[in-house]
Amino acid sequence: MVTVHEVARVAGVSAATVSRFLNGTARVSDEKRQAIESVIERLNYKPNVLAQNLKTGSSRTIGVLTQSLVSGYFSDALAGVDEALQGTGYAPLIVSGHWHAEEEAERIELLIARRVDGLVILSGKLRDAQILGLSQRVPIVAFGRALDGPRAYGFCLDNYWGACEAVEHLILQGHRHIAFIAGPSDHQDALARLEGYRDTLAKHRIKENQQLIVDGDFQESGGLLAVERLLESGQRFSAMFCANDLTAYGARLALYRRGIRVPEDISVIGFDDLHSSMYTTPPLTTVRQPLFDVGRSLGRTIVKMINNEPLDVDVPQLNLVVRESVRRIG
Repeated sequence: MVTVHEVARVAGVSAATVSRFLNGTARVSDEKRQAIESVIERLNYKPNVLAQNLKTGSSRTIGVLTQSLVSGYFSDALAGVDEALQGTGYAPLIVSGHWHAEEEAERIELLIARRVDGLVILSGKLRDAQILGLSQRVPIVAFGRALDGPRAYGFCLDNYWGACEAVEHLILQGHRHIAFIAGPSDHQDALARLEGYRDTLAKHRIKENQQLIVDGDFQESGGLLAVERLLESGQRFSAMFCANDLTAYGARLALYRRGIRVPEDISVIGFDDLHSSMYTTPPLTTVRQPLFDVGRSLGRTIVKMINNEPLDVDVPQLNLVVRESVRRIG
């Protein structure tokens, strides 16, 4: 096994210089840096990461709190975080809070106890004040909330704008009776999408029908049950805006079971643009959330915060993806 002393001997520098270079605790000249890097590559030297961490007080890990380990929504964001950390020397340590504030707080405490160098939080139920308090112990970057503290930063995508685009598209295709399957009533994104739905109807002087707004829960089962309630109500509608793609999947199944065709009988539009949405029958028109780009931006930002570098956060933008689940009428 190659040692630091052997790397130092071949590179013609002291072992202390090699250690400082590896730990990043002191600058070395370009000449020495190039010599050390060349020898490390030639000898295939693998540093003792645990020993380095004990010396520097850094674990070289980033804690990532997600809400689900199986959801396509969160897996895309996690993939983006992972890509952003490649080549930085940091590795992600991922836990799930399952949309429970107490569990989220418990998991974050576990991550901090493992001396993570920073935290990435993907949505969740924790209050902003809790996250700002935790940021006094470790730098935090969060998605789904606007934060700007000394050691905490968070950003949201414009869910209101995305919902307006979705409903505007339906209206431009001639639809006037548009149902909406909402998300959880305590979820910030869901509330913004409901507001966008309502305001766009009002913009076009389309009277809002409260009976066409049905509660959902961002899950396939919620979309299925919501459509059953809509159909049983006897209300007339030609299009349906679902608060997310999973809801649209469930809604599509409910319509299929009733022999209702999409888009010939009912047009359907979603929100998220999960990978599966281009393969539904028919392919789903939806508002694309660039979740991989979101994760990559979060990963890059937390590394900059740890390194005390200026933050120039690139917040991705939403866009409407038109496929085949909406038809023009009238």
